[in-house]
Amino acid sequence: MQKSRDGRICSFRLNFGSIPLAGAIVLAFLFSAGHAAQDTAVRSPRTIPLPGVEGRIDHFAFDPAGDRLFVCALGNNTVEVIDLRRGERVRSIPQPGSPQGVAFVPELDRLLVANDKKGTCKIYDGKSFAEIAEVNLGDDADNVRYDAVSHRVLVGFGNGGIALVDPVNAKQVGSIALPAHPEAFVAENPGRRIFVNVPRRACVSVIDRDQSKVIATWRTDLALENFPIALDEQNHRLFVGCRAPSKLVVLNTDSGSVVARVELSGDPDDLFYDTKRHRLYAICGAGKIDIIEQSNADTYKSGGKLDTAPGARTGLFVPELDTLFVAVPHRGAQPAEIRVYPAGSLTP
Repeated sequence: MQKSRDGRICSFRLNFGSIPLAGAIVLAFLFSAGHAAQDTAVRSPRTIPLPGVEGRIDHFAFDPAGDRLFVCALGNNTVEVIDLRRGERVRSIPQPGSPQGVAFVPELDRLLVANDKKGTCKIYDGKSFAEIAEVNLGDDADNVRYDAVSHRVLVGFGNGGIALVDPVNAKQVGSIALPAHPEAFVAENPGRRIFVNVPRRACVSVIDRDQSKVIATWRTDLALENFPIALDEQNHRLFVGCRAPSKLVVLNTDSGSVVARVELSGDPDDLFYDTKRHRLYAICGAGKIDIIEQSNADTYKSGGKLDTAPGARTGLFVPELDTLFVAVPHRGAQPAEIRVYPAGSLTP
């Protein structure tokens, strides 16, 4: 037994040293008492407590070499650093106001955090967490993605733009104009397009990465409030999560046409495509994980719903670990925590 940094008693500590990253790291944490039955794993997922974290929790990033999660605790004005080997929160990084998006650049070991209030994107050293620079975007810095093709960090901001940030020199090097504030977006790899949800215009803006401009606008079939997004690049399909009404809209990325629609639980805010199992995970604030099965590029059906907790609307699917992480905020007797679901156990 040993004490964590905040004084809690830990019943285990995993030290894999230089063992290569594999799903075994997280699975060892998940099944420390033996490999439980799948239904038990789903009903009682392992948890990572976030003591003292209050308010809404927003988006995540993953550090593959360090086995760390970075979690935007928006309502707490912090970024929570979670060591997955130890299964605990190890640090809180204070933010100027409402951190919404975060990205990690592995080759530089740098962390970038976007804040709603003040519209800043802060850049940190990934080891010491010393602040390297601050990029001022003016207002509502939001979703952040690292584009491994262009080696730029993309930050949605303001009334309609994506900032291009050079993580090496730690400064903004350009921007792409959009018709309104962007929410989630996803980039082709190795393709040249970026697909951006613009809910105030009920559309997806398609950006040409090389030209840094919008080249097409796709509608979401009368489904509004399109926030989360995911991509199946191999099958040329884009997945858009909408809230009004709550549904998944599937678009053909060759034409922009709608090919399928599937009902979702209320308030979807994060959406992930599992290429190994050909299915999607929609994390919904109504307290559900919706599983959508892909039979082929044009055929989708509900694979069931898993109960989480009210307000649990964000998380991260990490293919390297074959694991889905879901953020649960503190509400009443429910403490703030991260719930950990092995993808193989995600069967209702």
